[in-house]
Amino acid sequence: ELESSRGIVCTLVFFLCFSASIQVLVEPVGRWFEAYIRRRNRNLSASFQELEEEESSSEEEDDEEFQLQEHPMLRTLDPKDWKNQDHYAVLGLPHLRYKATQRQIKAAHKAIVLKHHPDKRKAAGEQIFTFCTIEILSDPVKRRAFDSVDPTFDNAVPSKSEGKENFFEVFSPVFERNARWSSKKLVPYLGTAESSFEEVDSFYSFWYNFDSWREFSYLDEEEKEKAECRDERRWIEKQNRASRAQRKKEEMNRIRTLVDSAYGCDPRIKKFKEEEKARKESEKKAKVEAKKKEQEEKERARQAELETARLAKQKEEEEARQAAQLAKKEKEVQKKAIKKERQKLRTTCKNWNYFADNEAESVKMMEEVEKLCDRLELTSLQSLNEILTSGSKEESKAAVEKQVQEVNALLQKEKEAEVQARQAARNAEHASGGGGGGKGWNEDDLQLLIKAVNLFPAGTNARWEVIANYMNLHSTSGLKRTAKDVINKAKNLQKLDPLQKDEINKKAFEKFKKEHTSVPPSIDNALPSERFDGNANPWTTEEQKLLEQALKTYPVSTPERWEKIAAAVPGRTKKDCMKRYKELVEMVKAKKAVQEQVAAKNKK
Repeated sequence: ELESSRGIVCTLVFFLCFSASIQVLVEPVGRWFEAYIRRRNRNLSASFQELEEEESSSEEEDDEEFQLQEHPMLRTLDPKDWKNQDHYAVLGLPHLRYKATQRQIKAAHKAIVLKHHPDKRKAAGEQIFTFCTIEILSDPVKRRAFDSVDPTFDNAVPSKSEGKENFFEVFSPVFERNARWSSKKLVPYLGTAESSFEEVDSFYSFWYNFDSWREFSYLDEEEKEKAECRDERRWIEKQNRASRAQRKKEEMNRIRTLVDSAYGCDPRIKKFKEEEKARKESEKKAKVEAKKKEQEEKERARQAELETARLAKQKEEEEARQAAQLAKKEKEVQKKAIKKERQKLRTTCKNWNYFADNEAESVKMMEEVEKLCDRLELTSLQSLNEILTSGSKEESKAAVEKQVQEVNALLQKEKEAEVQARQAARNAEHASGGGGGGKGWNEDDLQLLIKAVNLFPAGTNARWEVIANYMNLHSTSGLKRTAKDVINKAKNLQKLDPLQKDEINKKAFEKFKKEHTSVPPSIDNALPSERFDGNANPWTTEEQKLLEQALKTYPVSTPERWEKIAAAVPGRTKKDCMKRYKELVEMVKAKKAVQEQVAAKNKK
């Protein structure tokens, strides 16, 4: 192979000489290069053949120099008991053992045979002996089988308690001793306390995946050559394979126990684990800090948005307030102007004695003039006063009478429309009463139904039974409503015309206002529309979420709690927040009370 490699290199060099100049990295190898290095180091010009002869002669000299240690019981060995003999000791090589070369084994065998030849022992009158040691040690397969069960090899495995104090002193020689069984030649060392993580990891990876060439065929109890037939030979082979596999398994368990014990006692593993734990904790802490910082950035952005929204809301409120003040001033100016024109109309008509010839007509015309003062707008009053100022009595009377006729006609139309609306409301009430089992619904019950529907929204458990019980509990009519009655009436109210709905709400509000004129408005007597619908200034979903979050953020023990809650809800004052909180509490209490009544009723 080396000659072939040398020829290839020469061919390549020859080819490169006649081709384009390129740079090629060539690694010098082979026995010729080795001879060159030796000549250069020794400052000699000897040839490769001379160096080989010199090396072989030096090896022979070494073989001749080694000392044989003769076995003390060599003369008494029984050739039949060859399995229990130490073959290296028989040849006088107990100090070399598996490290002995084939040349050394042959030389030792030659020396032993010359010294203990049967002819010499027979002439001396001693017992003649034979042995098969050379047959085993000269055969690589048989020698490996004997080396695998070397009786001098120490199979002991240190315990964890032995290796905790002096780990490297205890385990390092054990691993070096067991490295002889490795199929791979480059076996990593245990290393020192300063070894890197990669070195330690490579070491344990190698030993956890240890490939051992050690085999136990030397310990076979039966020899298949002694079998009398093929079946017996197969049975012997089967028994031998089973015993070898069992011993191999025990050997691998021993190696695994050794590695596990070393891994458990290795101080470097503990140090690496602590470093890894510290690294993970550091990364975790960094992630937590990054997340916290991100949340803080989001919170600052949200606060900035809220502040921007608050300023925009404040600006809008200021603009609305200024517009309201301006409108109020204009309204006051217009009111003063209307008052002035009305007074002028009254004075003019009074000066003309209300265009009447007797007292009765004068009183009647006075009433008509008051109607004009109430119904006419500023422009109409101004136009009428101009006519009365510049015209004669007859022209003024005609203008006043014409205006009175227009106003009376308008009033008549409004009265007829009101009558029609009342009739439609009565018809709707009768229709709903017929659908509810003949039970009439007055305005109080309608408003109570609207309040209950808003109080118990969709999703409430047994919603319509709860609404019916709520109405039966608070109704003053004395009629008992069922869930079916309530559902039918709610559907009818949804089908009503928007004008009819407004009429019902308007009448209910007027009635409520008359009954509670002497009671100051509060949460308890507020209108359902004000308490739950928030028609005056309704609460949006975003405002409701901000209020709920602020109530959680600032508990009862927080000083100036409601000022901070109001600051967290843009566009809402402290009074608005407190009022909304009381409304929510009242709603929850009412729901719980009605649900408890329904539950108690269902149990009965």
